[in-house]
Amino acid sequence: MAQKLPYLQETPSQTAGPYVHIGLAPRATGIEIYNKDLGSDIAGPNAEGERIRIEGHIKDGTGAIVKDALIEVWQANANGNYAGSDSAIEEGFRGWGRAVTDFETGLWRFETIKPGQTRAPNGRVQAPHINLWIVARGINLGLNTRLYFDDEEQANAGDPTLNLIEQEERRASLLATRVIQGDAVVYNFDITLQGEGETVFFDI
Repeated sequence: MAQKLPYLQETPSQTAGPYVHIGLAPRATGIEIYNKDLGSDIAGPNAEGERIRIEGHIKDGTGAIVKDALIEVWQANANGNYAGSDSAIEEGFRGWGRAVTDFETGLWRFETIKPGQTRAPNGRVQAPHINLWIVARGINLGLNTRLYFDDEEQANAGDPTLNLIEQEERRASLLATRVIQGDAVVYNFDITLQGEGETVFFDI
């Protein structure tokens, strides 16, 4: 007679822990393993379009700056095409990368090109945007959100995803603000994990 196995309880989940950067972005911790960290070059030198820098802070529910987060970036090129699609892509354009918060200031940043409008799976036109995935200690599951550009008012007004968000102030949490710093075009984008002013996150 077969022995009945005891009931096995689910293994508890765990946050990313303090070693996420060692595995995903070792250079940020001072460990020189690779010539350059995976995901440090998003657009490549041959990408068409406007060169921009994205930067900001991540804040927790108390308003404190999170200084040990990692952000993954996924975007289309200036023509609205993703790497790996059937459309023509510039040589070296990956459309994917990683940014790590500074351990002292909490500032994260990455350089890329401003993406063009894309099409959703249902064929509807989407405003230019960048997809972000955030992971850090205290986050059991990575958080997915989007960054839109505040100077794309007409495109944003017709974006199907933004229009799913009824409250205007919640919609505004996805808008990056354009500023000029010297010769650089910079978009400021702060992310609030919870509480007042919480950034909109997507269940995907």
